[in-house]
Amino acid sequence: MDNEKPIVDFSAIRDALGKDYEPVQVMDGQAKVIKPEIVSKYSNDQLVEFLKLMIWERTLHQRSNALTRQGRLGFYAPTEGQEASEMASNAAMKRTDVMLPAYRDIPQLIQHGLPVYKAFLWSRGHVLGNEYPEDLHAMPPQIIIGAQYVQAAGVALGIKKNGTPDKVAYTYTGDGGTSQGDFYEGMNFAGAFQAPAVFFVQNNGYAISVPRRKQTAARTLAQKAVAAGIPSVQVDGMDFLAVYEVAKAAREFAAAGNGPVMIETLTYRFGPHTNAGDDPKRYRTKEEEEPWFDNDPLIRYRKYLTDQGAWSEEQENEYVEQVKADIKAAVKQADDAPKQKMTEFLGNVFEEQPQNIQQQITEFQAKESK
Repeated sequence: MDNEKPIVDFSAIRDALGKDYEPVQVMDGQAKVIKPEIVSKYSNDQLVEFLKLMIWERTLHQRSNALTRQGRLGFYAPTEGQEASEMASNAAMKRTDVMLPAYRDIPQLIQHGLPVYKAFLWSRGHVLGNEYPEDLHAMPPQIIIGAQYVQAAGVALGIKKNGTPDKVAYTYTGDGGTSQGDFYEGMNFAGAFQAPAVFFVQNNGYAISVPRRKQTAARTLAQKAVAAGIPSVQVDGMDFLAVYEVAKAAREFAAAGNGPVMIETLTYRFGPHTNAGDDPKRYRTKEEEEPWFDNDPLIRYRKYLTDQGAWSEEQENEYVEQVKADIKAAVKQADDAPKQKMTEFLGNVFEEQPQNIQQQITEFQAKESK
């Protein structure tokens, strides 16, 4: 009886899980075109615009990083290395789609329509950073890990209930977010109601200092969507065209009434989790980092377009200076925003102030009037 074959081979089932997920790729790290039929759909001018989106985000990161070190910004989550994942996924969406960002998704939020100076004000904790233009279809960045997935499911259901055509809700989380309950609850809700949502998981290798391999035994993060009945795919997150094409197809699928999609982008954050004390040198090695640095999404597209004669160092330098000038103007606009008063902080806590808050407002009004 001890040698009797079990009715189910659980080891074989475990080993098979996730095997079907192979990252979609259009152009590899050496700028070699893997899918020429995809690249041929775009002119060099269009590919240059894609490259400029990534350069814009890299420059925004560098300036934001410097401003943080100068004490001129507050909370900041670096995005260097994730430009293809973020810019390509967002570019595949429409301005009428609703974005539910997390705190590392400020670049996408800006590209979706948030003025840069308001992004800086949000980082500083200024209330004006949460006052959005009427035509911006987005929520402020979510700080609670994974909570934006629940929000996206609710917004997507609202889109479906309202019968709004050609519209989706889309959201992002990192690999650490897939270990949160809200991640699954949001996808399960959207899947059950076949709501038009596109869920992005930016697998950048770490949840702060916890490596992806220690967070979950799943072979891929994409396969986690299967339990919610949602189709999912894994894509090379350092490959702009691969992310763009997959995200565009996912959007079309969801907008057509077929229910949600989940996309795992394989990417890497080159810097710390945030500038609030995290030091990646304490948990990452140079041997681990170097292949990812060599796989920089800007390098491969810069090389391809340079080889095509469509891009040059001079063009890039000129564009970077233009972006820096725009950011400098946005910083000044943020600096010129009215300083917040304690009475305003208290007044924004409740729509109708309870007695204790009213009393505190009165006390501070007396101090502020002096």
